[in-house]
Amino acid sequence: MIAALVSLSGKIAPIAAIAVFMAPIPTIRQISATRSVGSMPLLPYSSMIANGFLWFVYGALLEEQAVIIPNTFGMLLGAIYFAVFRQHCPKLASNLPGSLHNHLQAIAMIIGTTMLIYFFLPTKSAADLIGKAGVTICMIMFASPLVALKAVLDTKSAKSIPLPFTFACLFNCALWSIFGLFQMKDFNIYFPNLVGFACGLAQLALKLIYGDGPVLPK
Repeated sequence: MIAALVSLSGKIAPIAAIAVFMAPIPTIRQISATRSVGSMPLLPYSSMIANGFLWFVYGALLEEQAVIIPNTFGMLLGAIYFAVFRQHCPKLASNLPGSLHNHLQAIAMIIGTTMLIYFFLPTKSAADLIGKAGVTICMIMFASPLVALKAVLDTKSAKSIPLPFTFACLFNCALWSIFGLFQMKDFNIYFPNLVGFACGLAQLALKLIYGDGPVLPK
């Protein structure tokens, strides 16, 4: 029974990962329609670019197609989401968190450092370093909707937490946790997904408690 569940998780996990990367599409369409990002953070999309690139390289080092394919989609979709968000975000916005410039600098630094590690270190050492960096960025991506936590508590509204992304993350993280723990036995795979699952539960709890009701004055 457990073996069958692990096998099924391994087959579905790459598809679920692509679903996570596609989950922000309704939010991005809303941003395009209203020409406003409201109080939404940029972090989910900037971290998606960095996360996708890191795990693409990690998968290439391990020659693991189940890691390479979904993260190629994630990297490209993240770039599209970032571009749309940037188009409708006030130039001087500083609550994304940070500024647009800060996010661009971070993405460039992560990609540049990853490429240096890939080309100049032995495969095993490169995979270890890139994997650990991927763990950190992956956890940031899954937890990124929670950067709006202060706004949620102040306004008693969880409108800034994207529900499609939250549901997709919960499903995806459950599958990758099972597959990474029991099949791949790879800490770099299962640990960030266990953390992501916990973050998804926290986001869902906030959504259930506060909903998308009217913003109330403090």
